[in-house]
Amino acid sequence: MLDADLAKLYGVTTFNLNKAVKRNPDRFPADFMFRLNIQEVRSLIFQIGMSKMRGRGGRRHLPYAFTEQGVAMLSSVLKSKRAVIVNVAIMRAFVRLRLVLSSNKELAKKLAELERKLESHDGQIRSLFEAMRQLMAPPDPPRRRIGFRTRNS
Repeated sequence: MLDADLAKLYGVTTFNLNKAVKRNPDRFPADFMFRLNIQEVRSLIFQIGMSKMRGRGGRRHLPYAFTEQGVAMLSSVLKSKRAVIVNVAIMRAFVRLRLVLSSNKELAKKLAELERKLESHDGQIRSLFEAMRQLMAPPDPPRRRIGFRTRNS
């Protein structure tokens, strides 16, 4: 989650949220939060209509992104009642998201297995139809023999 989004949820400014994080650098290692690079920010601006980095308004610094563990750690840094309530809600959302993703993986696995079975049956069905077409085709007319005939033949 981006720092600006979390700041809105927690009811603080982005500046104050980042200031609280910077005061506690030991609580936020690289796998808890990281700063987006300029290409990632441009992609966000294009995808979600985020305000531009420079110019009138907007951000002056590249935003921070927090992982699930980073969001959990924010509750120890931001000590308001709202921070606790918001943090519990965010953790529940992460749990639901993980549950949805795992159920989708299981569904995708079953669908792929069914597709493999159908592909093998598809070849068998094709050969069955080909055999039926051959049986339904009229027999070739007998050919007239060319050449001399003997009385015995």
